Amino acid sequence: MTEQQQTQIEAAVFRRLLKHLDSRKDVQNIELMNLAGFCRNCFSKWTVEEAKNLGLDVDLDTARERVYGMPYQQWKENYQTPATAEQLAKYEELQAQKNK
Repeated sequence: MTEQQQTQIEAAVFRRLLKHLDSRKDVQNIELMNLAGFCRNCFSKWTVEEAKNLGLDVDLDTARERVYGMPYQQWKENYQTPATAEQLAKYEELQAQKNK
């Protein structure tokens, strides 16, 4: 497999992952963070960072719109629910462990 083919496969897998996440708007970012250690916002931030590494300028709002399939504020208004006390406690616990 060539490097270009590998990149094409990885890009296709990433698009498939975004499509999957889009089909699961019921899964909240805090749930993703607590279970997997990353969320949709992480993908957005990673996009900005990797673009910068390639000498490209991609702002966070543009990256979020790509990841969320719509402006971030619209997604939050339509799909984000308040985190439960249990979710927040778990998130804080995991952050504390990560920062040790």
